Amino acid sequence: MAAPPRKAGRRIRVLLPLPLAEAYDYWLPADVPAGPGSFVEVPLGGRTTLGVVWEDAPEGGVAEGRLRDVIALKPAPPMHKPLREFVDWVAAYTLSPAGAVLRMAMAAPSALDEPAAVAGWRAVQPRPEGARITPDRARALEALGTATLPGTEISRRAGVSPGVVRGLASVGLIRPASMPRQAAFPRPDPGHAPPVLAEAQSRAAEALVRGVAAHAFGVTLLEGVTGSGKTEVYLDAVAECLRQGRQALVLLPEIALSTQWLTRFERRFGAPPALWHSELTSRTRRVTWRAVAEGTAPVLVGARSALFLPFPDLGLIVVDEEHETAFKQEEGVIYHARDMAVVRARLEQAACVLVSATPSLESVTNAKDGRYARLALPQRHGGASLPEIRALDLRVTPPERGRFLAPPLVAAITETLARGEQAMLFLNRRGYAPLTLCRTCGHRMQCPNCTAWLVEHRAQRRLLCHHCGHTAPTPPACPECGAEHSLVPIGPGVERIQEEVAELFPEARRLVMASDTIPGPAAAAEAARQIEAREVDLIIGTQIVAKGWHFPHLTLVGVVDADLGLGGGDLRAAERTMQLLHQVAGRAGREAAQGRVLLQSFAPDHPVMAALMADDLPGFLDAEAAQRAPGHWPPFGRLAALIVSSEDARAAERAARDLGLAAPEGEGVQVLGPAPAPLALLRGRHRHRLLLKAPRGVRVQPILRDWLGRVDVPANVRVQVDVDPVGFL
Repeated sequence: MAAPPRKAGRRIRVLLPLPLAEAYDYWLPADVPAGPGSFVEVPLGGRTTLGVVWEDAPEGGVAEGRLRDVIALKPAPPMHKPLREFVDWVAAYTLSPAGAVLRMAMAAPSALDEPAAVAGWRAVQPRPEGARITPDRARALEALGTATLPGTEISRRAGVSPGVVRGLASVGLIRPASMPRQAAFPRPDPGHAPPVLAEAQSRAAEALVRGVAAHAFGVTLLEGVTGSGKTEVYLDAVAECLRQGRQALVLLPEIALSTQWLTRFERRFGAPPALWHSELTSRTRRVTWRAVAEGTAPVLVGARSALFLPFPDLGLIVVDEEHETAFKQEEGVIYHARDMAVVRARLEQAACVLVSATPSLESVTNAKDGRYARLALPQRHGGASLPEIRALDLRVTPPERGRFLAPPLVAAITETLARGEQAMLFLNRRGYAPLTLCRTCGHRMQCPNCTAWLVEHRAQRRLLCHHCGHTAPTPPACPECGAEHSLVPIGPGVERIQEEVAELFPEARRLVMASDTIPGPAAAAEAARQIEAREVDLIIGTQIVAKGWHFPHLTLVGVVDADLGLGGGDLRAAERTMQLLHQVAGRAGREAAQGRVLLQSFAPDHPVMAALMADDLPGFLDAEAAQRAPGHWPPFGRLAALIVSSEDARAAERAARDLGLAAPEGEGVQVLGPAPAPLALLRGRHRHRLLLKAPRGVRVQPILRDWLGRVDVPANVRVQVDVDPVGFL
């Protein structure tokens, strides 16, 4: 018996948001009006799933009669071509399945459905005869007028109870009606409250505005000292983007904590931006994703994942604090949002602005080589001067026994508080102590899942692994030898500094700012309010306090351990420490009063300390470049890491050995390893690393694909590829 004839249609390719390398072929019936970029529902195995029409499929491959039909077209704006090209580009660059990248661009699947209509009430005209109209009903009808409004809004406007509205419905004076869809986000007004810019700011802003108005791709590095008004400058570029009727995206490293930035934006434009970060509710994500896709979210501020949102007309991408390692995603699809922002801007023909007081050596090198334009703001805004930075040699003036604050720092805090000013102590270490050991047998409290010590969090009476989240109550006795009350904390965390400060300055009002004490936007906003209202005298914080805060009365910053971060052999250890300490120092003296920064260090002659005290960031970066260039280390060469892991230690070791034996060879190409990773056990998985190093002009992706294709990796072993790694744990 002959098979029934195929219904009219055509062969298409549909990419699914699953870890699949390629799109699948489907049959698109002629009565389903889907084109490239359309979101569709398709069968997969015994279930249905969502996908995106990627392109028409060439003839051949799966026989036409075996192709399964597209089930339905989703009522959502199609994914436009530049975003589809971006998904393909990121997948090829990072050696990730294209479907895994697409999943990031489809982060709110429920947004593909038509938003539900909101029920309201509309007045019946002409009014039914004989309907009784009381004074309250008359006020409600007047408030409703010819509009369609929800019952709660009618009650509010008329000042009547909900029962009055129900009464109007019962006598037929109003009828149910669907509310017209309102824009989810008010449109920011580019002319609402433009700031008065200094001369250098105006020149920089004009250059950025011209870049946006050109409707062409270009990258600009905007660098300026802390407090120089970089935000006001690039907000002028956002204003121009709004005037052009295009959308703008601003990426921030810590969007959940950027309350002061959001306040500044609303003051400038008279309306808040749309937000995108991990703490949004599912409903807010759905509404925001849809608004972005429909073009009704003119400005969005987000974390790195916002880069994959479906903007139909993106005119500007700003990456604020472009040097921050928070822009690097280390799990799943491994990518650097700063670098991918440049790529998306190119595909969108949009302007891209990279902003930092301490730009990365990569961006500085690109600017020097002419790939990026460069704008500088060398002076603080409003006449404020840069803080005085001094190192305290802990070998000469050590803290008292059992303490961590040296006498000169204690004296400086005393003087600052006596003047009614605020001080900050910075230590980039959460918890009470980074290590707990037994003074009887020397046993160290270690995570069972990771090669890491458990950190004591005394306030919660628990030990916590900051890598996998393993937690355990602090035991009363040593689990190794059984000695009671023998466990002692080694080294300080911010909780321990807070305890010391409470003893030294019992009258001072204190606030600890760390990711576990400031868990989200509401807590950050309240902390900022307390500090600005001078309800806090002394702030103790981790790296959270380094990012963009403006506290007018803060004049002293003390860095408890300036050497922290310099060890470990990390390629970028000195650069990161320089950036972090420079940013922290920039919190001091941002208004009229002179700021002071004291760095407690056992190595005050280190190049990082010398550069900070001399305010010579360019000189420091030149020295870093001179060290890296001869060995072709980034940004003068290419790196790619293979991270081999398994719950089976021997399987991981064998797979790493096999990859090492198959290592590629070529001019300038070098493979380092395999070697156990510094975190040799992470979340229960045994880990080994291999590092491919190549000259800058070499494309490493084909080399990596060939390398991985020559080794049979067992199913119980995972190999992650990290192109352009920024960390080496």
